[in-house]
Amino acid sequence: MYGMVTALPHTTPARTPGSARLAWLDALRGVAALAVVAEHMLPWVMPALRPYWFNLGMYGVLVFFAVSGYIIPASLEHRGDVRAFWIGRMFRLYPLYLLVIGLTLLLGLWIPVRPHVPRDMSAVSAHLTMLLDVVHVAGVADTMWTLSYEMVFYLLVAALFVVKVHRRSGVFAVLFGLAAIGAGLLIGAPLVEGPGPAYVSGAVFVVGMICVVTGRFRRTAACVLGLMAVLLLFLGSYVPWLGAAILAAMFTGTVIHRWERGAGPLWPAFVAGALIALSPVWARQAGWWWVQPQPWITTIVLAAATFALGMALRRRRVPAFLAWLGLISYSVYLLHHPMLRVIVKITGDLRQSSWWVQLTAAVLIVAVILAASWATYRLVEVPMQRMGRRVAKRFAQAA
Repeated sequence: MYGMVTALPHTTPARTPGSARLAWLDALRGVAALAVVAEHMLPWVMPALRPYWFNLGMYGVLVFFAVSGYIIPASLEHRGDVRAFWIGRMFRLYPLYLLVIGLTLLLGLWIPVRPHVPRDMSAVSAHLTMLLDVVHVAGVADTMWTLSYEMVFYLLVAALFVVKVHRRSGVFAVLFGLAAIGAGLLIGAPLVEGPGPAYVSGAVFVVGMICVVTGRFRRTAACVLGLMAVLLLFLGSYVPWLGAAILAAMFTGTVIHRWERGAGPLWPAFVAGALIALSPVWARQAGWWWVQPQPWITTIVLAAATFALGMALRRRRVPAFLAWLGLISYSVYLLHHPMLRVIVKITGDLRQSSWWVQLTAAVLIVAVILAASWATYRLVEVPMQRMGRRVAKRFAQAA
């Protein structure tokens, strides 16, 4: 599953607290979205162009997660309301996610669903929570594994917020960096196996979210959910050191956000970055080409440089295409892999075709993916986000 790393989708809020849209963040998501598509398309369409001196997929993962870390805690703190935060997240993430699951299962009548997906209710439970990777369950769409770490981050940030230690982002960035190294040294496989983690986490997740939304035992529920997320990260993940490194990268984004606003130092970002770079060096699970020192460190440096460049140019006009691509990047992320499977099924193997056939196919494939993503953004994402805001407003009025 980790031979080809995929990047995380656009799952972060479009606006920062009290400000207009930060177009530079959309631009970063746009660049990362293109990297995701290229990572999956090139091996099947233009294999000669796929780079191996760095990993396109992990590059996108790091950029996307840095953006999430930069904006998600700030969004929660601005709202000051865990319930409103979760209502917004649910309406932001789940409608398109469920649609893609349904379409993928329907396509299963023609193109079989991935054999790694369990054929029992544990798969239903794991998809319900989005905690797929940390309960060692494969998603029906290959790219869904990264959503697990986004959800872990949300659960943990909400827990830290309710216990009022959320501003210690530098501490958590460094701690998760150290934990990544430790997990790599000590853990070589999920410590808790079988369908149990999926079932238990599913039940805890549903009950916990009901408590958070209704207000009954909200603080306790948020803490239990956060603790569960961290335990699953280390005990149930396919690759625990990678999960911890991803959390370190996300908290590094938060560190940068606080530093930019004069609310904290920047040095933890550099320490966490060094720990992330070292995390696979002694890891027991590190046999993939993309975690070898040269491609791994190069990927990290490129992702960090991309984020730094975005920040440096944040007050300048952003290319409209990149900003638009950032808007639809969640749709691009979830749709592109199932669409690629269908397209390759129709076209057949293009790897031995002439270069102009490959280039033409690549351009057409990207155009089709972007068109479909724009449609789902307009028809699914935007209406559901509006509905989420109305629901959150009604709960606030009733409180």
